[in-house]
Amino acid sequence: METHSKSPPSSRSRSLTLLPHGTSNSSSPSSQRHLTPAPPTVVTVTHHKSPAAARRSKSHYSAQLHDVREMMSQVEGQQKTLVRAIEALPCSGPLTALDQDLLLLKATSAATLSCLGECLSLLQQSIHQVGQYSHRTGPSENLAWRGPKSHSTDQLRNGAVGLWPSSSTSIMWAALPDSAGSEDVRPKPEPKVSPAPLVYSEWEVFDDENGEDMPGQPEDHHNVVIHLISQLRFGMDLTKVALPTFILEKRSLLEMFANFMAHPDMLLSIGSGATPADRAISFVEYYLTSFREGRKGAVAKKPYNPILGETFHCSWDIPKDRVKPLPRKRKAKAQEASEPRSGRYKLTFVAEQVSHHPPVSCFYCECKEKGMFVNTYVWTKSKFMGMSIGVSLVGEGVLRLLDYGEDYVFTLPSAYARSILTIPWVELGGKVTMDCAKTGYTALVTFHTKPFYGGKIHRVTAEVKHKPTNTVVCKAQGEWNGILEFTYSNGETKLVNTASLPVYPKKVRPLEKQGSMESRNLWRQVTDAIKLGDMSSATEFKQHLEDRQRKDEQQRAAGSREWQPKYFIKQVTRGRRLCSFHGAGN
Repeated sequence: METHSKSPPSSRSRSLTLLPHGTSNSSSPSSQRHLTPAPPTVVTVTHHKSPAAARRSKSHYSAQLHDVREMMSQVEGQQKTLVRAIEALPCSGPLTALDQDLLLLKATSAATLSCLGECLSLLQQSIHQVGQYSHRTGPSENLAWRGPKSHSTDQLRNGAVGLWPSSSTSIMWAALPDSAGSEDVRPKPEPKVSPAPLVYSEWEVFDDENGEDMPGQPEDHHNVVIHLISQLRFGMDLTKVALPTFILEKRSLLEMFANFMAHPDMLLSIGSGATPADRAISFVEYYLTSFREGRKGAVAKKPYNPILGETFHCSWDIPKDRVKPLPRKRKAKAQEASEPRSGRYKLTFVAEQVSHHPPVSCFYCECKEKGMFVNTYVWTKSKFMGMSIGVSLVGEGVLRLLDYGEDYVFTLPSAYARSILTIPWVELGGKVTMDCAKTGYTALVTFHTKPFYGGKIHRVTAEVKHKPTNTVVCKAQGEWNGILEFTYSNGETKLVNTASLPVYPKKVRPLEKQGSMESRNLWRQVTDAIKLGDMSSATEFKQHLEDRQRKDEQQRAAGSREWQPKYFIKQVTRGRRLCSFHGAGN
């Protein structure tokens, strides 16, 4: 938000640049609230008048906001009267066509007023800050506060301080070292933590899960959703709400993260770029094409919330002739002559739920032969937003290319479940960044949410830039689950149809070879009941797992024992949130 005075600049002008904690970005004119994660918005307030004039301007706007507050109070009173009238209606008797409309009116009116109240509060804070800084600062001062680069954390304004100890502290998760692999990329394990092998690949078989869509909601489920919505408040944290079992999909969140790796040939080809620009562009191309398989399906379903200590293991076998070879100048002729293009690369994946409050998941993926790995931590935050549900993936990941010493730090978009009263569908939204500090290449990707009127769904745009020279080397546009068009600095273009890209099935060990805390084995009874359509049994099994988790947590609290993850350790660093993740081998 920028506010500029209409008067020309003078020697008495001053500029105040704020980077507030908790800003949000929304480009949609929709009447419903769209929260899109993006880098913190810079709020620039430029004054060209004296402090006294600024205070008079503040008083003027304060008077206007006073009128708005009065109007809001009247509307809130009317809304409370409406709610009391609805709740006073008979609780029994035949259903009428108006019952559903009344419940919908009750939910939407409360959500709308809550949203307007938050907007009014933000306006009041802005006016107060402007007046405060106008009083304290001199005519020629330039003040700038630059907060932590916390991406989605700031945008959703929902308890961000809970995870980060201070504004200049970042918490990162690194994979624990294993007995094999180079020591230069491994952190020292904390005491009393025993590293474990990441995967048991000798027992793995190709996955036969086809991720078929479940049918739409039957009428009785529809009524349950309406009743649930009437009990929720706008902005409520849904991680603390028991949602009905029939909205669940038959996989854990940890497995869903693995499904984003369904195009491993593109991932392994990133390190084959001849120049830093080629590698940065290849990473963006892979990133944009990964979401279709990760969120495949027409109906939005919610994956299982992972239990603390839950893990998921899998791997992929990728034919070497499907991966772009290294540039010739990086390979000795003797090595090039002896290196066959037959055979397969092995890409291994492990994910673990490392925290319950807040819910933090970590996943690590590596290919030793290609000298690369991905290490990511994600804090999943879901919020009720009236007629939709917003899920923010707070955190960041790093792709490390060991041969080049390059780290590509990236963030993740938010996801939205739209039309939750009918047939829910998934939309991605917000701005994400990818940055390589060593080469200076950075990318900004924008997932556009659909406006209330007109516009396209699933639209995405991206730009890859060399930051030191401000040179754009690639632009992209299209649909993240459809056709993407890439335009390069030399004028060439390329079309990529995400629906026609080869999908490599992951390899997973059979259930009888899995441990008790591995996702598919842990949620086995819930999944079987959902497949049979027995939602009552599925709810019972799900409740049993959640009760066991609470009991274990109480026992640890009573014994003053902290939870120790199996595969990851927590690292706290000061300063800018550049990841220094360390890989692990198997």
